[in-house]
Amino acid sequence: MRTITQIVVHASATPKGEHFDVEDIRAWHKAKGWSDIGYHFVILLNGTIQYGRDINTIGAHVLGHNTNSVGICYIGGKYGEDTRTILQKVSLVYLIGTLKRLYPAAEVLGHRDFSPDLDGDGTIEPHEWMKLCPSFDAKNAYKNL
Repeated sequence: MRTITQIVVHASATPKGEHFDVEDIRAWHKAKGWSDIGYHFVILLNGTIQYGRDINTIGAHVLGHNTNSVGICYIGGKYGEDTRTILQKVSLVYLIGTLKRLYPAAEVLGHRDFSPDLDGDGTIEPHEWMKLCPSFDAKNAYKNL
């Protein structure tokens, strides 16, 4: 079993309301030459939680931080817009809560929280984000789970 220290939330960067699923993302990632989908879980517009990579397999979702992390992707979030449906929000809380019970020391982060602190002030600010993903402040939203 892997030691999990981070739970990372992502957005698929797909248009609001357009339906995609784990198989679509798997196909996109395999087209890049990857062995499989990079995420461990995908949350559909209707809140359904789909399984991606096996949780005991290292993901491919945050360069340099995959060994000890679990990747969750919700469908939506194109152009940095928080397009999560109410059902996606409920499922994210449920899934992250479950993962936190399994890995109590794991920190919940958004993909953008892995951006470098370019000005060295100790805070990763919007102008420093390399990605907008997941289109909301996941670290703050789930800090109490």
